Amino acid sequence: MTRQVRFDKKFRVVQALAERIERGELGSGARLPGEHELAAEFDVSRGTLREALSELKRRNYIATQTGVGSIVTYDGVPLDQSGGWARALAAGAVQMNTELLGITRVQRPTLALLAGSDEFVLVERRRRAADGSVVSLERALIPARDGLEALPETGLVDGSLTATLAAHGYEGQLGKQWIGAEALDTVAAERLQRPSGTVFLKTMRETFDTQGRFMEQVESLLDPAHFQLHLSFGSLQ
Repeated sequence: MTRQVRFDKKFRVVQALAERIERGELGSGARLPGEHELAAEFDVSRGTLREALSELKRRNYIATQTGVGSIVTYDGVPLDQSGGWARALAAGAVQMNTELLGITRVQRPTLALLAGSDEFVLVERRRRAADGSVVSLERALIPARDGLEALPETGLVDGSLTATLAAHGYEGQLGKQWIGAEALDTVAAERLQRPSGTVFLKTMRETFDTQGRFMEQVESLLDPAHFQLHLSFGSLQ
């Protein structure tokens, strides 16, 4: 078997199993069929299958347990974050609890040119997975105008930042987003209940409304064990 053929077979197994896991056919905590059964199903050698399982493990889709086999650990779904994490997670039927940490008035001079003012409202929230672990921290900056400046006293509409912005005439239309990774500082580590310096995924999104006004800047710190950034391209003939 040539190296390319072996790679193609491995990729085919990885892609097929990953898609089953992402669709929920193999849910979090489920045990994969045995190696012999999977090798027969995909018509590959045990060696190729083990390479595919190792790749799935590297991508945090599965974990292996001695005497048990391969267990699905992936509990995410493809998310459209354009409407915020809360809406995306709810749409994907992901069981997470949201905790509002605070709503405060702040100044951000570095954003004054972008937003037309250095006065903002900071909304901080974190989310817990079904097992109680904190898996994300969200810091949203919205302009302190058009009634939004009163949010520290009035709170969010239905507990939703998206609904609150809409109630004040802000409907997102366009924006941009940055994705990277960051070691947690002491404040973020305390909120996420992790050791300082733990590396989390980081996204930063800026959104503008239908009138071209700055609407929000949202920084999200995401536990890479629960969130993955995935891009597909091309096709395997």
